[in-house]
Formats: sequence, structure tokens, C-alpha cells
Amino acid sequence: MSESDSQPLEGTTVGIFLAPAGSEEIEFTDPKAAVADAGATVDVLGSETGEAQTVNNDLEWSDSYDVEKAFTEVAANDYGALIVPGGAVGADTLRTDENGVELLRQHLEDGKPAGVICHGPWALIEAGVVDGRTLTSYHSLQTDVRNAGGEWVDEEVVVDDGLVTSRNPDDLEAFCETIVDEFAAASE
Repeated sequence: MSESDSQPLEGTTVGIFLAPAGSEEIEFTDPKAAVADAGATVDVLGSETGEAQTVNNDLEWSDSYDVEKAFTEVAANDYGALIVPGGAVGADTLRTDENGVELLRQHLEDGKPAGVICHGPWALIEAGVVDGRTLTSYHSLQTDVRNAGGEWVDEEVVVDDGLVTSRNPDDLEAFCETIVDEFAAASE
């Protein structure tokens, strides 16, 4: 394979969070596929290993996926990038997991990129990494973002020093393209 044919995330390991139940399926599957298609190795991370059930539109149960590694089994330096999907229930569950929140905090404090969509910024708020940043999220989180010291904007995708955020599933195409670009730039 020539260098021009190489995949932009080849050699990069990405961790994607998945709540035990309630993560928005398409906000998990689309970004996971995007980074894998770009050559990344992807680990599904959660509170504990085993099956995790996703949802569609927050209200309808959908497919189950395997959580491959528990937050307690990994460290921030294991990953070149992290992804946090939304889903109101799943995001609320993830922000109460101290190990997952600490992993995200340490990752961002180390200057590594992350992609966070929809209700996922609740984990950023819990990690204390929103102050002074500009980001977007599902519209109902804008007061939470502002109260945490961030500037909330209503845009399809926002990049702030390697942190990529988007509002909802309608933004997934732009979100996925942007996380691949940001993650690749950070790995150069």
C-alpha cells in the first residue's frame, strides 16, 4: 500500500463509550464505523463488559452490542481518541460512572482529541473540562454547558482544541467526517 493509499487513522486506537442501556444506537454505530473505516482500532468501553442495549430516539429499544473493556481496565494513554455518544438515559448513566468520567478527564487534560455528540457533553461537564471551551450539544443541555463555564452554540459541528461536538443524529455526517479529520491531525 502506498502512502497516498494509507488510511488516516491507521495505527490509532479509539475508545468509544457505551452505557449499559440507553445510548443512542446511531450515535454509537455511525462514529464507530467512521473511525474503523478510516483504519482505527476501536475498543467499546463501558462500566462493565458484556451486552449493552441501545435505543432509537431515546424511547425505543434497539440492538445490543458488546462492551469489550471496562473503564477500570484501561487508561487514557491507551487511546489516541475517545468518542462519547448521546442518548439521554445512556449519557446520564455514563456521567455518573466515576471511572469513565476520570478516563475522559485525563484524556482531554493530556491534550488528546474526543468526539462527543447530543447528550454526551454531560460527561464533559461532569469531568470539569467545559470551562472556557466552545461546544454544542442537544439543545436542552445549553444551560448546563453555560453553567459549567462553556460557551454553547447552535451549530452542526464545533471543534475546540481537538474536542469535536455535535447536536443530534441529524449532524452525524458532519460529526463523523470531522472526528476522522481531527483524530488524524492529532496522530500526525
